[in-house]
Amino acid sequence: MDKLVIQGPTKLKGEVVISGAKNAAVAILPATLLINGVCRIENLPNISDVRTYCKILETLGAKIKWFSDNEIEIDTRDIGCTQAPLDMTSKFRASYYILGSLLGRCGAAEVGIPGGCNLGARPIDQHIKAFEALGAKVDVSQGKISAKVKKLLGNSIYMDVVSVGATINAILASVLAEGTTTIDNAAKEPHIVDVANFLNTMGADIRGAGTDLIKINGVKELRGNCTYSVVPDQIEAGTFMLAAIASRGDILIKNCIPEHLDCITAKILEIGGNVEDYGDSIRVTMNKRPNKATVKTLPYPGYPTDLQPQIGVVFSIADGTSIINESIWESRFQYTAELNKMGAKITPQGKTAIFEGVKELTGAPVYATDLRAGAALIIAGIIADGETQLYNLEHIDRGYENIEEKFRNLGAKIQRVSEN
Repeated sequence: MDKLVIQGPTKLKGEVVISGAKNAAVAILPATLLINGVCRIENLPNISDVRTYCKILETLGAKIKWFSDNEIEIDTRDIGCTQAPLDMTSKFRASYYILGSLLGRCGAAEVGIPGGCNLGARPIDQHIKAFEALGAKVDVSQGKISAKVKKLLGNSIYMDVVSVGATINAILASVLAEGTTTIDNAAKEPHIVDVANFLNTMGADIRGAGTDLIKINGVKELRGNCTYSVVPDQIEAGTFMLAAIASRGDILIKNCIPEHLDCITAKILEIGGNVEDYGDSIRVTMNKRPNKATVKTLPYPGYPTDLQPQIGVVFSIADGTSIINESIWESRFQYTAELNKMGAKITPQGKTAIFEGVKELTGAPVYATDLRAGAALIIAGIIADGETQLYNLEHIDRGYENIEEKFRNLGAKIQRVSEN
């Protein structure tokens, strides 16, 4: 079992280069199943979810060639299997994108009921609604999801709730459908735009991605023979922005899209930090204790739930009482118990948590309860007095590429240690 050993406190200073977006990559990879050809994907994050997805694609008949840790070529001309391995697809949430892609390509699909971080109930009813609107029959039983259709036909789909996953799956299933599909009340996150841009590069006709109304004109095939670069990771960039604030540091964050980070920038300015925009990079500095504030997580362009634990660390040492209202996942405050082990004073109450700021945190053994909580606890260890030992690193490795190395380059004293 690996753990991270972190010695603090440290003020982070220097430059960090942001990797490709995890949430875009795990949707673009299954989208390649729709292509009757070869494509090259660049700026892939070197994370465990990406490596697992590539193994799943290979079991379905894809041929994958690695040019580097971040660049691959995928040949999906010989896709002959519609049953993804249940043991692999049940391990992480984004495996459900195989359903939309294989339905579009082959008219049938089967995956294990998706797992992933334990953030509370994560229903797939909107995915099923979209597939059924296009003519598919869906069955959920015996730990798997199966879908079949003779012919996908474009239709109007209204999302009862704003769902990133269901929006992407509806796009994937409708790209090769006959006729026109509209998705109303669609999610607008940057990685949805990236998936649409990827598919359009391969020959799809998708319009309106990034708005709440997306229109897809079905095409007969996607051609491939193109190269596509994954968008920079908005959540990783936000994580390092908040690490700069928590550590009272000075970080230049390179290879990012500042407009994707507007809501984080606004909150940083509110709590007393400084953000400088350089077009494709931003510099974040902080030289005092953060001010108290209130955050409510919302779908994009609101404050992202995936940056809620990281700003929770900032609030744990802020001057005064701060409040976080979590409107996306009901179990996202599990990390607060770990921060309280480090001396924080946090009271979670359902979907709200009250943070009474303390002057400093103290190192302690803590456990990552999910992907983003793990990143938050790394930040907590960096700013805490003494040694922090962080366990359950498999959560962190799912979504952050070389995270300890990136923090070390900023001055953090952090090492990965194997422990029997």
